Parts: sequence; C-alpha cells; structure tokens
Amino acid sequence: MAGLVLKDVAKAYGDVQVLRDIDLDIQQGELIVFVGPSGCGKSTLLRMIAGLERITGGTLTIDGQVVNDVPPSERGIAMVFQSYALYPHMTVRENMSFALRIAKKTQAEIDERVEKAAKTLQLHNLLDRLPKELSGGQRQRVAIGRSIVRDPKVYLFDEPLSNLDAALRVATRIEIAQLKEAMPERTMVYVTHDQVEAMTLATRIVVLAGGGIAQVGTPLELYERPENEFVAQFIGSPSMNLLPGEITGTGERTTVRLAGGGMAVSAIPTRADDMGKQVNIGVRPEDFSETTGEAVFEGKVSIIEALGEVTLLYFEPVEGADPVIAKLGGIHKDLRGRTVRLTADPSKVHIFHDSQSLLYRDAPVKRIATKAH
Repeated sequence: MAGLVLKDVAKAYGDVQVLRDIDLDIQQGELIVFVGPSGCGKSTLLRMIAGLERITGGTLTIDGQVVNDVPPSERGIAMVFQSYALYPHMTVRENMSFALRIAKKTQAEIDERVEKAAKTLQLHNLLDRLPKELSGGQRQRVAIGRSIVRDPKVYLFDEPLSNLDAALRVATRIEIAQLKEAMPERTMVYVTHDQVEAMTLATRIVVLAGGGIAQVGTPLELYERPENEFVAQFIGSPSMNLLPGEITGTGERTTVRLAGGGMAVSAIPTRADDMGKQVNIGVRPEDFSETTGEAVFEGKVSIIEALGEVTLLYFEPVEGADPVIAKLGGIHKDLRGRTVRLTADPSKVHIFHDSQSLLYRDAPVKRIATKAH
C-alpha cells in the first residue's frame, strides 16, 4: 500500500489554467475526498493522479516514486468510474477476473482473489449472474470488486454513486464505508459533488475552488472551523448565514454591530486595530435559537419547511445581505408571518474579513482567496 504526494501540481489546457499550486500529502490508509462546485477541477485532478490527464506542472509521487511520465497501467492504481462499465455478456465472476486473466495470473490465484473480494463486497452469491440480473448498487459493487482483485496501491473513485437513486446511494455509501473499515491499510481518493458523502466517508476532505485548494481538513474541522467564506458556505446544508457588520468591541471576545440592527458577540479574539473593520459574521442555521433578549438577527418569517425533527425558517431578506435561514428543533408552523428574534452562542459565531476567517489570519498556510458561492 502507498501514499501520494502532490507538489505544486498544475494543469493547463493551452492558455487556460484549470488547476494550480496543488500541494497535498495523502498518507497511507487515508480516504481523501475531493469536493467542490462543478468545474472546480476535482475530476481532472483525480484523472491526473490516474495518469489519464497529463500533469503540466509540479510533481506527483506514489509510494515514493515520481510518476508524472509513468503510464496509467504502471502506477499501481485502480479506478472506479461513474459508469459501471461492466461487460454485459460476462458473469460477475468473469467481470471481476478479467484483468487478472489478461495479466496471465494462475487460475488458483484468480479464484482466490475473486472469492476474497466477493466475500468482502457480499457478492459471493451473485458470481454466476450477468450484469442485467443485478441492481444498480450490485453492479457498482462489482465495479469496485474488479478494482479490489487487482490489489492496487491506490484506489480512485470518480463519483461512483452519482448514477444511483437516493435510496441506493445511501445503501452503497454505507457499503463503501464498511469496505474501508475492512481494508484500513488501503489508500483511497474519492471525488464527489455530494457533501454528505464527503462528510460521512472522508478521513480528510479537500475543498477545491477557483483552481486551487480552499481548505484541507477532517469533516468536523471544515464544519466547525472554516478558513474562508467559501468553505463556510459550501460545507453544511443549508449554508452558513453571512451577515455584514462592523467590529465595535475587541479583545478576548469580539462585538459586531450588524447592518440590520442586531448585535453579535463572537469568541474569536481580535486586536485593537480591528476596531471599525467591516466584516461578515457567520452563523450556521442550526446554531440559531429563539430569544426574547438581545438578538443577533430579527426578521419576519416568510416561508417554513416543517421536516418533522426540525423546522427551517426562511426570513424576508434584509437589504445588503442574503436571506437568513434558521433551523430550529421540533415543529414551529405557527411562526410563519411572525417576527422572530434569534441569538447564537459566541462560540458558534464566525468572523470573516475580506472573505477570510479572522481565526486563521496568522496561520502560516498558503490559501487561495475565494468568495462565497
């Protein structure tokens, strides 16, 4: 098994720079997930690791070897695509063993590898079926099994669940998580546009935006301590609320007077020279609570989504800010059309200046500048 190191990796198509300054160290046994908006380059980056796209700058190292000019077949990787790409005339057993037969492995070794992979993926009772006799989730497991039998150094997944319906996507996501638990030493790189997949599967998440890396961290690090407005609003559903204001108190706790008239207190410390800075405070919808005292935000509820365990409140927009959304526990149908006052714990109030979190302004880490989407 192996890790990967990407150093100053870049990709350009002629004069169009798609990716730049990609620095990433993936340790053996990690499940790294690339996420980001459409067109951010996450699949392109995965294909560069696979050798299906040429690297136009920087170096890619797999298991200690620079592989920029090494063909895909010699990189020790296996890739699972969006499409199952199974041979329709071959059984599950034949599909899974095809690459081994091409490599002229012995029949005993082929049988051993296929049986082991089938047991891991709960396909042992389906080995003699054709793909047309399988469900979508089973077909995707066969595609994964076809990669497992090759015993690669690195597994690459390119949005493997995107062709499944909602129920199958959840079930197959759980199966991939169980697969990783069964193979803790395997290194996996996974691309998805679905942040639920990223949050539930990843050891670490790489958020891509604007041709570079916006932030790298564990799922909870990205959720609780976003380094910029883009990550703050990309991770989490509904997105984090951003409200403009001015710093009116500095020190161990920071006070921000909001443009809409509210007052927010944050546990993020600030300096004396921060006084008067124009900032955005960020509060996740689930971190708001109703109050009769001093409010961070006060507005009229225009739309309610009652989801049973929680209720989403959509407020009428305030000039100069995006509409505020609050997520309250329980059912609150009676709040529609009413004015509601919201507060938030200071430890849950983020502060952004020029799109960057004040919490990380002194961190010696190179980050791209990104705007919230």
